[in-house]
Amino acid sequence: MKLGKWALAALLVCFVASAAFAADDVIKIGVYLPLTGQNAFGGQLELDGVNLAHSLVSDVLGKKVELVVLDNKGDTTECANAMQRLVEQEKVNAVIGTYGSSCAMAGGEINEKAGVPAMGTSCTNPLVTQNKKYYFRACFIDPFQGKAVAQYAFDNGKKKAALLLDVAQDYSVGLGKFFKDHFTKIGGEVVAELNYQSGDQDFTAQITEIISKGADILFIPSYFAEGAIIIKQARDAGAEFLIIGADAMDNPEMVKIGGKAIEGFTFTTFPYAIEMPDMSDTQKAFTEAWQKQFPDKEPNANSALGYDSYMLVIDAIKRAGSADPEAITTALAATKDFDGVTGKTTINETHDAEKAVGIKMVKDGKITFVTTVLPQ
Repeated sequence: MKLGKWALAALLVCFVASAAFAADDVIKIGVYLPLTGQNAFGGQLELDGVNLAHSLVSDVLGKKVELVVLDNKGDTTECANAMQRLVEQEKVNAVIGTYGSSCAMAGGEINEKAGVPAMGTSCTNPLVTQNKKYYFRACFIDPFQGKAVAQYAFDNGKKKAALLLDVAQDYSVGLGKFFKDHFTKIGGEVVAELNYQSGDQDFTAQITEIISKGADILFIPSYFAEGAIIIKQARDAGAEFLIIGADAMDNPEMVKIGGKAIEGFTFTTFPYAIEMPDMSDTQKAFTEAWQKQFPDKEPNANSALGYDSYMLVIDAIKRAGSADPEAITTALAATKDFDGVTGKTTINETHDAEKAVGIKMVKDGKITFVTTVLPQ
């Protein structure tokens, strides 16, 4: 049948109106994480957590929630590009991500200008949210984590510390400073502070110097792959001091890379572990859902943070009664005592999460939950 020009015009108007209506029925949440590259394992764990949460809550306010997932490759330029695509082309209502503070800072410049809220997963450097209206995070920040690990080391009799920092990573440099500041404040001594660059594989020279300085503890705020190599080379060199790290080491691959040398390694992280005692109902529900969806993969703190980040955004949309980015931003800023897998979360005036820090240790070849340190 041949349509007249007026009938065709009317049909096009109906099509456009239908498309607009369909778009109004969807809430789009962008996700940008490192799914390839050096930090892909951590990014994938966080994405698994996001996907699990989405499978359990896939609609809100009577609208379907659609995830738009982009790989930022753990590269700052790629992170900025991914965020730009999410806010300008995909027109997302909110964003989740990312693993890695440097990447979050790069992406944060873009969503800030666009006025679209972002919920950081495990980006712990304070600069991520500094002077930002639209960037939030589900994780604690490094000043508290650095203080917690320094206090834990000192309370366990360690008085002479060495630091080995990745100078290419804001996360590592910042966390090292916060550890040093608190450790020296409470009476400890930093006897060596050495550096390396992301991608380095030989740490022999730094380890030799640290041993010569008589350190009784080595703090490595490293990502898990390089951290495991540092630990292995330290033990091969005969180092007997305690080696302690932070949340980026909370990865089951660390044990595989480091082997027996990892035994006794201690680190701060987010207070969730599959073997932790006295789980809350929320933690139990997450664990059961995870084991059902991923029977061959154990959850870790990154998985839990991905899950919590999604649920925090959904909770904000519900409380706002709207998917408008400004309304979501206002609701996120007002979050109090949100019951998440990684504990009770309150978003403070700087858009950072106030929550507990967990302590874990590698024991008998497995990552084991030790205790929880509450904010002070």
